Parts: sequence; structure tokens; C-alpha cells
Amino acid sequence: MREKILNFIEKNSRVELKELAILLGMTEVDVANELSAMEAEGIICGYHTLIDWDKVNTDRVNALIEVRVTPQRGKGFDDIAERIYKYPEVEATYLISGGYDLLVSIEGKSLREISTFVTEKLSTLDSVISTSTHFILKKYKDHGTIMHEKYEDERMIVTP
Repeated sequence: MREKILNFIEKNSRVELKELAILLGMTEVDVANELSAMEAEGIICGYHTLIDWDKVNTDRVNALIEVRVTPQRGKGFDDIAERIYKYPEVEATYLISGGYDLLVSIEGKSLREISTFVTEKLSTLDSVISTSTHFILKKYKDHGTIMHEKYEDERMIVTP
């Protein structure tokens, strides 16, 4: 039952409780109770709105920063990850496999703002060995949603 609810609301968090109950073949009370329980247990961590900021006239720059760190004895990567994710610029922090240890997603108003964050805040942390910054130029798909539909040329092909 939980997995059905989670799968549905992950794609459509604005669904009304009554509609969700009908779609899942459950009562509204059962769905409401299950949602409340999952929120209390920290399974459901929040509800978010996905916005295509490219269509809004505002300055926003997103970057993914790979971070190589020295894990701390007895604590691993958790303490340094916590120090990083507490910065307000940081949207997400992940422990990853490969050549780097952490992947940090940040948002700023300009390339300079992000560069300053990396050089003055992130790179100066004791455990940080190196970073590699990748600026997001265009989002094609985000959180399972296609951001830009493919342009279809509707002109008629003319051949001699």
C-alpha cells in the first residue's frame, strides 16, 4: 500500500486526497492516515514544485560540484557532508562512487557567485582535497519531467 501511494505522489504531489483514494482503491481515511504516518517516519520528506526557471526572467545559475575529501576516522563522510549541506546555496549533497566522494548541487545568481562559493567556502574546508565544478547549461529532464519538448519542424519539404 505504501509503495503505491509513494509511486503516485512522487509524480503528482498535488493530487487531491479523494482522487488518490479512488485511484488506489482505498478509503480517504486510510490514505490520509498512511500519508501522515509516512511523514512522521520521515519517509515523505517534503513536497516540492518543479519550476522551469529558464522560462522565468530571473538570473539563476546551477552547478554540480564533485568534491574529493578525506573521510574522518570513525565518522566517514557524514560530518563533512553535513558541513557542506548546511550552506544555504547547497540544494543537494550526495555520497557517490568513482573518482570523487561527494556531489554537491548548488544554485547562485551568477557564475562568479558560484565560483566564489567554491573557492572561499568549499575548497577551504579542512577535509576537502579537490573539487571539479560543472555548470548546468540546460536542463532537458528534471525529477522525471521533460523540461523542453522537442521542436518539430512543421514546414513542408519541397524537392525539385
